[in-house]
This record gives sequence, structure tokens and C-alpha cells, in this order.
Amino acid sequence: MRAAVSIGLAGTTDHDLLRALAPRLERLGFDGVWLNDVPGGDSLAGLRAVAEVTDRLRLATGVIPLDRRPAASLDLGGLPVERTTIGIGSGGSRHPLGVVADGIAELRGRTDAAIAVGALGPRMRRLAARQADAVVLNWLTPAAAEQAMAELRRDAGDRADRVRGVLYVRTIADAAARAALRREADRYGSFPSYAANFARLGVQPMDATIDRGERLAAYDVVDEVVLRAITADGTLDELERFADEAARWRSSLA
Repeated sequence: MRAAVSIGLAGTTDHDLLRALAPRLERLGFDGVWLNDVPGGDSLAGLRAVAEVTDRLRLATGVIPLDRRPAASLDLGGLPVERTTIGIGSGGSRHPLGVVADGIAELRGRTDAAIAVGALGPRMRRLAARQADAVVLNWLTPAAAEQAMAELRRDAGDRADRVRGVLYVRTIADAAARAALRREADRYGSFPSYAANFARLGVQPMDATIDRGERLAAYDVVDEVVLRAITADGTLDELERFADEAARWRSSLA
């Protein structure tokens, strides 16, 4: 597996659970941990908890919606910049490209951490290719991810070796979590922007997920795969089992 493999968790994950799980992820050799930034949670605060108990694990937000949390308001303290990526997105902004471009400029003036941009459509991907350090892709099949990476390299031009393609893939390691995976897929399929994207690609949301390691190798077309861990109840025990299984899948592909 040439692509880096990281673990993605909800930004609402309890900080004590993060402190208990993160050293295991580091020992298992995962590249990083990505925390979704959702209402009721603070991905940056969660990453600070992870930073307290790890030395190598990369820390990333995936992604902070700037309509809800403007770049100037973000508390970036306590994060080791050499292993931190600040992922941002437009959220529900009326002028998404301008909001994200301004957000990148604001963050460049405040931190040396890498900056990633969540991008669903081609115009946002072009902006990320030209101004950010990474583009965060979401809900793509392997074929669609390969096409997105080709477009990223083309749009990045002479920056192609400095812009990484990161793909979130909802993943289960236990059949008991399949109902939770289906709910997550149905939820995203109900969002107009995602529904339009699925229709354009001619796929169903579940086609862009991983069921117990199936198709992980096919996602080796991106620079980093973020296995967004879906479990039945989100307990520490479930997430530890998920991490152990995911590490085994990755090792089998080495």
C-alpha cells in the first residue's frame, strides 16, 4: 500500500477516548488521525488531546466549515505545526471560493501548519491545487478518486509534487456496524450537493465505502486514505478493534 493510511473520527469524540486510542494508532503505524469538525465538537481541541499523548502521529481537521467557524476565530495554540494540517471548507457559504481563498490567506499569516481544502466540485479542487497543501476528497469510488487525482495533478501544474490528495472513505471492520454505515450513506445521499455528485458519477453512496477491508487496495490511487471509522456504538473497545483490523488490512497489502 503506497498511499498513507490514516484514521478518521468524529470531532465530538470524547477527549479521554482520544487519549486512550491515539497511542495505539501510533504504535500500529497509522500516518495520522483526522477529526471531523461538526456542531457540538471542536476538532482543534480534540487534536490537542491527541498531541498530548503522541509523538509522530499527524494531526488534521477534516474539515472546518468557515461559514460556522471563520479562520480568524480558530484557536491554533497547542498544536505542533510540523505534524498538523488545518483542513477547511466553505460549509454553506454563499460565495464558497472567495471564503476559502480568504481563509487560506488568513491561515498562512497565522501558522506554518499545512492547509488542506475540502473540495467536492472541480472549481474548489482547482483552488486547492493552486493555493493549498492538500485537497480533501470525500465519498468517491476508486475510479472517481483516480480521475480526481489526475485532475488535481493537471491543475496543480508545477506544484503537483507539493499538493497531496487525501480521500475520506467511510469504513467498517465489523458486520455489526453495517446498519450504522447504511445510515451514514443515506444521510449524505440526502444532501443536495452530494446527491448531485452521486448522480453525476452514476453511483450509490454505499459504492463509495469500504466493508471490512474490501477494496482498500483499489484506493491506492490517492496520496492518503482516511478510513473514517464507523462502528455500532463508537466505544473505545470497538474503535480499538477497528484499528487492529485496519492495520492488518494495510499490512496484507504492503
